Amino acid sequence: MTKLSVNINKFATIRNSRGGNNPDVVKAAIDAQAFGADGVTVHPRPDERHIRYSDVRAIRNIITTEFNIEGNCREQKFVDLVLEVLPDQVTLVPDAEGQLTSDHGWDTIRHRDYLIDIIRTFKKAGIRTSIFVDPLSEMVEGAAETGTDRIELYTESYAREYSQNRAQAISPYIDAAKLANQLGLGINAGHDLDLQNLRYFAENLPFLDEVSIGHALICDALYLGYENAIQLYKRQLNHP
Repeated sequence: MTKLSVNINKFATIRNSRGGNNPDVVKAAIDAQAFGADGVTVHPRPDERHIRYSDVRAIRNIITTEFNIEGNCREQKFVDLVLEVLPDQVTLVPDAEGQLTSDHGWDTIRHRDYLIDIIRTFKKAGIRTSIFVDPLSEMVEGAAETGTDRIELYTESYAREYSQNRAQAISPYIDAAKLANQLGLGINAGHDLDLQNLRYFAENLPFLDEVSIGHALICDALYLGYENAIQLYKRQLNHP
């Protein structure tokens, strides 16, 4: 079964826009796991414009399901946080400072030596590592050389092209997933996956371990309710 990790950053975005603690981000994590999510994802950024570092620490104290922290590992503050709270998984994203949202994977060839070193640091602490990559064979092969446990396929292009030609949109992802599996890598995926495109992706992408979904799921939750939205997304992944 493919696992659903719910990214709760948007709860923090709403909270921070008004001040105070409404909505409560820690409660959002507790409720995600109570409502059936297989994991909770957070993506703290250096300016803490949504998830704060204090949120990450508080969530770690209460989480019983899988905890995934993603972010820019070139920020020492991020590295220190991950090594302090020891999540189940760390997902390394090549964000630039001040970036609105993640928009590309690692160049695993150009940054090979750096990735080997930073991945070794996290794995030495017993943390499963995953790195963000585009669905390109050379990037997948480069990822395997870094020592990472998994890759997270960046699915923005799939989501963008899905309505025009879904078979064509998913084709490079299928090739990337098959290659990753041959190289011994686990496979995660995320970015712009939603209730319209998720089922086809999950049905057709082999060896898919986990998807991380935040923005679309939280938007749906505004209309459908948080628990219902989580269950609807899980049905797309693991339908009869």
